[in-house]
Amino acid sequence: MKETEHKNPLCKNVPSLLSSFVDTFVDFTVSGGLFLPNPDPKTSQNVREPTTRLPRVDRLIAIGDLHGDLEKSKQALRLAGLINGSDQWTGGTATVVQIGDVLDRGDDEIKILYLLEKLKREAEKSGGKFITMNGNHEIMNIEADFRYATEMGLKEFEDWANWYCIGNKMKSLCVGLEKPKDLFSGIPLAFKSMAKEYHNGVRARIAALRPDGPIARRFLSENTTVLVVGDSVFVHGGLLKQHVEYGLERINREVRDWINGLMGKSAPGYCKGRHAVVWLRKFSDEEKKCDCSALEHALATLPGVKRMIMGHTIQQKGINAVCDNRAIRIDVGLSRGCYDGLPEVLEINGNSELLVLTANPLYQNKNKVYLAPDSKEGLGLLLPDYEPKQVEVKA
Repeated sequence: MKETEHKNPLCKNVPSLLSSFVDTFVDFTVSGGLFLPNPDPKTSQNVREPTTRLPRVDRLIAIGDLHGDLEKSKQALRLAGLINGSDQWTGGTATVVQIGDVLDRGDDEIKILYLLEKLKREAEKSGGKFITMNGNHEIMNIEADFRYATEMGLKEFEDWANWYCIGNKMKSLCVGLEKPKDLFSGIPLAFKSMAKEYHNGVRARIAALRPDGPIARRFLSENTTVLVVGDSVFVHGGLLKQHVEYGLERINREVRDWINGLMGKSAPGYCKGRHAVVWLRKFSDEEKKCDCSALEHALATLPGVKRMIMGHTIQQKGINAVCDNRAIRIDVGLSRGCYDGLPEVLEINGNSELLVLTANPLYQNKNKVYLAPDSKEGLGLLLPDYEPKQVEVKA
C-alpha cells in the first residue's frame, strides 16, 4: 500500500483536495450560493501587511455603512456600476472603499461578507481594488458585544456554525488531515440573562467572531482601520492628531493582530471610547457643530491629504460636507435596520472632483458638475456645506 502511494503521487493530494471540496461546499451553502474565485497565489499569504496608503487613482468609490442589508448593499454597488445583475464585478480598475459596519442591525451579515470577498477577488483580477474597513460594530462583535444583533442575524450565525461543524466532521474522517479544532471550545452552553432560544445563536456568533474565530480571521483580519488614498483619508469614526502621531500603519497592524488572536481578547485602546477612531463623532454629528479646528490639526499631520471621509453617523440629508469641504460624511443609513435611507455612494475622479451618486429621484440634474461656493481652486467639490446636494442620478 505504501509502495502504491509512493508510485501514485495523486494519492498524496487526496486529503487537501477533500478539504478544499468541503470548504467550497460549506461556503456555497452558507453564502446563499456563491462560488468564491480562487485568490491570487501572490497575495494569498496567511498574514499580509494591511493596506494603509495608496496613490491617487482614476476612479475611487466610497461606500458607507451596510449593516446587514444585502439587497440595499447590492443597490449601492449597482448605483456605482460596480456589479451587474448577476452580482459580478463590472467596476474595471476602480478602487472601492467600504468604510465599515457591515455587521449588526440586519439579517444578512455573513452573506454580505461573502459577497464582498468575492468582489475583492474579482476586482483584483480586473486590475481594481475593493478595500473593506473596520467600523465600531466589527470591533464590538469581536469583543462579543451583540447588543445590535438581530434575531435573524443570530439565526444566520447558528446556521453557519451547523454547516461549519458538518464540514469539520467530514474532514475528520479523512486520514492525513489535521483534526479540526472544537469550534465552541471555551464557550458556555447557556447564558443566565438571556432567553434560551437565543443561546445557540449567541454561542455561534461568539465562536465565529471572537479573536482568531473562523469568520473574524477570514473576513475581518484583512480589513484596514485607517486608509489614505491620494489626498483623502478614510476612517469609520474620525482621526485626531494623536491617532496620526501614534502611526496609521501601527494602528492597522495592531488591529489585524488582535483580530487574529495575537493580542488578547480586548481591543486596542484607540478602538474604544468616544474619541476612538471607530467611535468619534466630532466631525459627523449633524446635531452639533463640526470641530473644524480638531479636524485641521489632524489633517495637518498628513502631508498631501485634503479631506477626511467617514461613516458611523447617519446623515439623513444624504452624503454631505462640512468644514470647507474637508470633512465628508457618507453614512446614509441605507440599511432597513437603521434609517432605511436611499442608497448613495461617493465618487472621486482622478482630478480630485467629488460626485455623489444617488438613488434619490429628487435630484434630476444628471451629469452636471457644480463647484462649491467657497472653492479656491478650479476643481471644486460637489458638496457645498449645508446646502442641497447637486448630484448625478443613476437609476
